[in-house]
This record gives sequence, structure tokens and C-alpha cells, in this order.
Amino acid sequence: MTDVTEVELLRRRVAELEEQLEATGPPPPATVTGRRSRWWAVTSAVLVTLACVLAPLSVVAVWASAQISDTDQYVATVAPLAEDPAVQSAVADEVTATILTELDVQGLTSDALEVIAAQDNVPPRVADALPALAVPIANGFASFTRTQVGNVLASPEFANVWAQVNRAAHTQVVKLLEGNQGGAVSAQGDTVTLNLGPVIDQVKQRLVAQGFDLAANIPSVDRSFVLVQSDAVTRAQTGYRLLNTLGVWLPLVTLALFAAGVLMAGDRRRALVRGSLGVVAAMLLLGVGLALLRLTYVNETPADVLTEAAAGQVFDTLVAFLRTGLRAVALLGLLVALAAFLSGPSSAATRTRAAFERGIGSLRGGAESAGWDSGVVGAWTYAHKRGLRLGVFLAAGLLLVFWTRPTGWVVAWTALAVVVALVLVEFLGRPPRQPAGVREPDEDETPTATLPTVPRQVPRAPSEGPADEPVAGDPSRRTPQPQTPAP
Repeated sequence: MTDVTEVELLRRRVAELEEQLEATGPPPPATVTGRRSRWWAVTSAVLVTLACVLAPLSVVAVWASAQISDTDQYVATVAPLAEDPAVQSAVADEVTATILTELDVQGLTSDALEVIAAQDNVPPRVADALPALAVPIANGFASFTRTQVGNVLASPEFANVWAQVNRAAHTQVVKLLEGNQGGAVSAQGDTVTLNLGPVIDQVKQRLVAQGFDLAANIPSVDRSFVLVQSDAVTRAQTGYRLLNTLGVWLPLVTLALFAAGVLMAGDRRRALVRGSLGVVAAMLLLGVGLALLRLTYVNETPADVLTEAAAGQVFDTLVAFLRTGLRAVALLGLLVALAAFLSGPSSAATRTRAAFERGIGSLRGGAESAGWDSGVVGAWTYAHKRGLRLGVFLAAGLLLVFWTRPTGWVVAWTALAVVVALVLVEFLGRPPRQPAGVREPDEDETPTATLPTVPRQVPRAPSEGPADEPVAGDPSRRTPQPQTPAP
């Protein structure tokens, strides 16, 4: 009897659920929700990948628009070349060769010795030996000139002249990269040259001051010093025009694509970690590309134009800021990936955060034992801990965004400042004191409401009671009430 009643109750409950299902309608098909989730995941992956591809181009765009187009920054970039021994040696060779060519020292020496030998008072033995002295005298003058040129190039005056020449030539450099010609800097085919006329004038004055009056006959010449000789010049002109047009907009677009891809991801933390590591990989590829480009440039530059050491130094100087930028972005990507990982639910991240909190708690406990009390400041910091953390990260991000030329050290010191600020917030954030015997709630603990306990009704077995015990919802099992006899 009892088994039959339980079956009947189950049937009635199923009927009620079916009625409710018919009233509310069927749930949305799972295929539609799954298809939408897949599209969102694919779109997120595409956006993050596109951001990773554009990241190195953004660094190059900033280098082209800020480093090359800015006069002060360009002069500051090429200034170290004036002190580089390889570049000084190459410039000295060019200046010395120009002076010797303009003066024709060997020809003048030969003519002077022939005139002396033709004198009647010159002994025949001496007259016969004088023409053979033309080459040693010319070589001695060449060595003397080379020494004076080296002294000029090693002096502070040359560094000033070098800066002035490059400052005056900066406009022509930009015109060159834009495809124009002319001026102190010009492109002859695939060769970029720099006018050494001011340097030769300075050496001329130094030679005259040393007593070599013949140097006064050196005319004003425009001798060119080759900075770059490579077929990459034409490609650089095309790339510069494109990247300079994009300017600062390409980094902003890249950042927007990256943020959109992370926000559309199902697991945003994982998308942030993978995207940041993707940016790091893109920066590494850019570094490898620069290394291969340097090797190509050094190999393509003729030895009689620039030595291997000088060509490598010129390339390294021109791309110094570009390398600094990619290192800074790579380091920032690593730090973002690390922060996103440590904030996740993995066991390693959880243990790291717990160890960090225990360590700060121990420091705070020791300070309180010594008599220190954060008071109202500690209570306020604890109540606004989440907002303070967000403010620290936001301030660090704004600092890096508005820093004109951030380097890897700037990123590293900013990360260290963030860690110190977070430690300070955690140290000052003293949770409110609880009465004895009451556990202090954790920061991330969410209070839960206590639900009333509903006693569970268990069907009684036939042996546990009379067969006519009333059963809820079954009128056939009601206990008959005693009838009162009518008067």
C-alpha cells in the first residue's frame, strides 16, 4: 500500500513539473549559446594575435616618428659616434686623404727638390740624392697631418662640430628618408653621405697654428663621409614614410585591440597571460630581425668605405633607441603576465599570495607588539584595500604611457615601486579587531546567509506504525474521525 502511494506521489510531481515546463517554454537551444561562445573565443584570439603582430611595428613607428624626426633626439643619438675610435679612424682617413690630395704634397716636394738640385752650389752627390727624398718627405708630412687630424678629432671641439654638422643636416636626413635629395646629407643611389667640410676647415686651422703655413692653401672643399651604403636605404625610405604617417596612432590601436581581445575572452586572466607572452615573443623576433639586419648591413658595406667596426657602430647607434624600446616592452609584457598569473586560482598562485600575506602579517604583528598601531589609517586602508591596489596599478600604467622614452630600467623601477606600494597597503591594512573567540574574516571572504533547516520526511515502513497513518496529499489514507451520536 505504501509503495503504491509513493509511486502515485512521484507521478503527480512529474505532472506538475511538466505543467511548469509547458508554461515557461523550453530553454534556449544549447547549440546557439555554444556557437556564440565559439565566435567570441575566435574573435578574442584574432584580436590578441593581431595586437601581438602589431606590437613590434608600433615600437618601430615610435622610433621613426620620435627618434628620427626629432632634431634634438637625433643629435643626441649620433653624438656618441664622435667619440667612437672606429668612426674617428674612418673620418681621420677621409680628412687626411682630402688634405693630401688638395695640397699635392708629393708633387710640391719633388718640384722643390729638383729646383734645389739644379743650383750650382749643390754638390753633384747631393743633387743626385735629393729626388729620392721626395717620397720620405711626403710620407713624413702625411704622418704629421694624420697626427694633427687625430688630435682634432679627439678634442672637445670636434664633438661640438660633429653635433653642429648633424643638427644642420637633420632636415636633410628627414628629406632623405622621405625620398628627397640634396643638402649636407644626400643619398646617391644606396649611399648616405655626410659633408666633412667643417671638419677639414678645423684641421686646416690646426695645421697653420702648428707652423705649417702651406696648409693655408687648402681650399674649402665638400668631402663626403659615407654613413650608410646599402640597398636597404630605398626600403628604409618606403618604411619610414609609412611608419611616420602612422606615428603614435599605431601603438594606441595595438593597445585597443589587445584590450578588446582580453575583454571578449571567456577566461580573461588566461587571455591576458597568453597575450602578454605573445608580445614578449614578438619583441624577441624584432630583436632577432635587427641582429640579422645588422649582419647584412655590415657585410654589404665595402671595406674601403667603412670598416666592419665602424659600420657596426653606426648601425648600433642609429637603432639604439629602437632596441631600448623593444626591451622595455618585452619586460613590461613579462611583468604583466606574471601579475596575471599570480592573481589566478592556481595552486602556485594561491600559495604565493598566502605566503605574501603571512609575511606581511608577521611584520605587522611584530610592529604592533613593539607598540605601533595604525589606528584610523589602518582601518581605512583595510576597508579600501581593493581600490588602493587598483589605483597603484592605474598610476603605474599612466606613468609608462606618458613617459616620453621609457627604457627597461624605467619599467623595472616602476614595477619595484608597484611592489613596494602593494606591500605598504597590505602592511597598513589592519583588519578590525574581533572579540575573543571570534575568527577574523578573511579579506576575500563573502558572508553567506544561514538557511533554515527543513526536516526531511522519510516514509515510514509498514512495521513502524499502523497502516492507516495519514499520508500528506492522499485523501484515501486519511484517518476516519469519530462520529458524535446525534441527540
